[in-house]
Amino acid sequence: MRRFPTLIVPALGLALVLTACAGDDEDTEPPSTPTGVTAQAGSATSVHVMWERSSDNRAVTGYEVHHGGRKVAAVPAARTMVDIERLTPSTAYAFTVRARDAAGNLSAPSPAVPVTTPSATPDDDTPPTRPAALRGTVEGTRAVTLTWARATDAVGVTAYDVYQADSRVHSVPATATTARLTQLRPGTVYTFTVRARDAADNSSPDSPPVDLTTASAPGSGPSTAPTGLTATARKGAVVLSWTPPDTGAPVKEHQLYLNGAFATTIVWGTQPPPGRATYTFTVTDNPGTRYTVKLRAKLPDGTWGDFSAQRTVVVG
Repeated sequence: MRRFPTLIVPALGLALVLTACAGDDEDTEPPSTPTGVTAQAGSATSVHVMWERSSDNRAVTGYEVHHGGRKVAAVPAARTMVDIERLTPSTAYAFTVRARDAAGNLSAPSPAVPVTTPSATPDDDTPPTRPAALRGTVEGTRAVTLTWARATDAVGVTAYDVYQADSRVHSVPATATTARLTQLRPGTVYTFTVRARDAADNSSPDSPPVDLTTASAPGSGPSTAPTGLTATARKGAVVLSWTPPDTGAPVKEHQLYLNGAFATTIVWGTQPPPGRATYTFTVTDNPGTRYTVKLRAKLPDGTWGDFSAQRTVVVG
């Protein structure tokens, strides 16, 4: 804390000084206007809105989606997409997005993006078929492109949703069978699946997964993630198999994550087995329970390495 010599100053002068100091911390600069806004009808009553991140002189804290001059959704800064629900079938809408900072400054609204919801199909309870032949191409350190084969539906597919680790990260219209994903992390394993959706909001089963590893950042080492992870459900148990990373020394410990949360540490008390490793854990949940699993290895320096690709398994 800075200390100043004692001075006798007129009260008015002191007030002016204090006002000037307070003004130094005031944030009146709004964030930049969100760009790349898209709006895709996912069903007869919902629209998926996406955009690119905004910037700010301090930090963006959230985004607002507007329609007809009214805020219809708000999300934190970490998210750049949202589903607008409870819409009217066969209706035209136009959405804009604004960024907000901690001081409450709002950016200018993005250009309005029009979208029309399809007709309702209340008697349709049949989901589309599973998208097939999912493939992916890595584009440097932070982007990938996915392609897949079209799904079919009794009435008609309206959209395709891209999932990463069981979270929807992208949507494209039914006319598209490709998606480009950006803002990924360098040197990271991603597992993607695709689901088809129809106007009644029925979603297909997941496509077969595809694992993609983004290129490492310049100067960083190779990936330390376990590879080839498989998860097989048996009665009352799940069997995992994988290849530990090549660290120059035997890997004696792995951490197991279930549904995104740490579950246990797998430790070999003696020399780990050569080649692929296996581990079986019991499950007591009802048949049909869905698990996601992933692993990471303890490296020779005592730190934990990169996560493996994620696998999904449904217990019988």
